[in-house]
Amino acid sequence: MASAAHEDRYWDSPDGLKLHYRHYDGDAAALPVICMPGLTRNARDFEELAEHLAGKRRVLCVDFRGRGGSEYARDPMTYNPVVYAGDVAALLDQAGIERFVAIGTSLGGLVTSLLATMHGGKIAGYVINDIGPDIDPEGIERIKTYVGVGGSYPTWMHAARSLQEGHGETFPDWSLEDWLTFAKKCMTVGGNGRIVFDYDMKIAEPFRQSEGAPDVDLWPAFEALGGRPGLLVRGEQSDLLTPATRDAMLARIDGLESVTVPRVGHAPTLAEPEAIAAIDALLERAG
Repeated sequence: MASAAHEDRYWDSPDGLKLHYRHYDGDAAALPVICMPGLTRNARDFEELAEHLAGKRRVLCVDFRGRGGSEYARDPMTYNPVVYAGDVAALLDQAGIERFVAIGTSLGGLVTSLLATMHGGKIAGYVINDIGPDIDPEGIERIKTYVGVGGSYPTWMHAARSLQEGHGETFPDWSLEDWLTFAKKCMTVGGNGRIVFDYDMKIAEPFRQSEGAPDVDLWPAFEALGGRPGLLVRGEQSDLLTPATRDAMLARIDGLESVTVPRVGHAPTLAEPEAIAAIDALLERAG
């Protein structure tokens, strides 16, 4: 089956950055989908899901500032979820999108919850991928070991093997070919011809400076998503979203359903059959 074509498009952030998204065409009468990636990731993460949905509805896969085809921020302290939410709100305005379905992985899920407090009337439905208002400290500590660390590799195969060594517990059933595909999603060819991670290493600065700061209550933002169709995806072996937090979200957020992706940690790719089927059902509910 041939891959669905996408178009590279851009929008302007409120502080003047040129930001990138992939646009997959589809039925203009259907609700568009906006996909938002995790902390160190980019629009390529959603390639399989976007190709599955393309044609039936428009799909916009964003690169947050400092990732992929988006410009790097002049001030690294703007690498925070509130600013990302403002950037996505600017995309909605510039693309003329009045109603949409949000799909957010990890950081993208936090941004989705913030958009509910800012532009809740525009969200017709949503998918939160492996994140919640209470985040397991064990997962945070793991992320701190690699975000902003960098590194480079002479070949794609070296990059793939390094990812497998560092993150093999997250996807224990993946083949080396899977890791090679993964490497090409989260890395790029640098100016010196070596393979490097496709994000600004300075995204780690606000992440690290938050250590020791008072915990922010994220429940009001997530609860703002209530009253519309929602789906919570959890990796069975996730170290960020615990079963207890999942259960609390299902109890407190009206309209939320959940699916667990077996034998996967943080975070599911959303290309797994269980995730695809649950997202299709969510989109049917959202309209």
